[in-house]
Amino acid sequence: MPDLLNRILAVKRAEISAACRLQDLASLRSEVESAPAAERRTRGFHDSLRRKIAAGQSGVIAEIKRAAPSAGLLQPDFQPDALAASYAGHGAACLSVLTDAQFFGGTPGDLRKARTACALPVLRKDFIISPYQVYQARAWGADCILLIVAALDPALMADLECLAHALGMDVLVEAHDRQELDAALRLRTRLIGINNRNLRTLATSVQTTIDLRSSIPPDRLLVTESGIRTPGDVSLLRDAGVHAYLVGEAFLRTPDPGAEMARLFG
Repeated sequence: MPDLLNRILAVKRAEISAACRLQDLASLRSEVESAPAAERRTRGFHDSLRRKIAAGQSGVIAEIKRAAPSAGLLQPDFQPDALAASYAGHGAACLSVLTDAQFFGGTPGDLRKARTACALPVLRKDFIISPYQVYQARAWGADCILLIVAALDPALMADLECLAHALGMDVLVEAHDRQELDAALRLRTRLIGINNRNLRTLATSVQTTIDLRSSIPPDRLLVTESGIRTPGDVSLLRDAGVHAYLVGEAFLRTPDPGAEMARLFG
């Protein structure tokens, strides 16, 4: 199978170059830094997850996306605002919104609509490899960004984390194996994602999270991502001490994603 991650990163580099021709980094940075105080205020992504877990509930990051390379079109009648409101009404802690256009059908407007429709914090889920994208995320209203260890060298990853924190955003750093986890733990962020999907083969197994669970210090919050489809998956992960989950396709394949979330984590 072709290396999907490398294909995506090549597209990202081209997208960033094109975006910079329309609005350069200095202009984008000025736009973000000169925004009114109310617009610069973020909603506390990490804190929202912690509150849910402290209350004895699962900390669910409910995902909003039109499509995925592994699944095709998920929501023909895609309404990010309605999805956000439904997830919020059924107990989600946070939202994750795909903004990648070519592979996931996402747009900046999807993130803006989702965040406007409810009070939940929102993750910009994309393949972030440049400070330009971090400023974009904040300009669009994101409260958190995703950094993927497999896509970044350690120095750049640390710089992007530092910038996100300076702009008031949380960072979810994502690893797929022990070597990547070691790199993720060198960052300051308290949010450690374990992606059960191999980005190069697209194979998934929640055992990936279970195998790495003991390597994550107690002061970090483990978020398990991908491959969580059944109550049995949730029970297996809960028994392993995992209480924060990023889930999308299991919800989005159903007519009522919010109700499916409540059923899966009930």
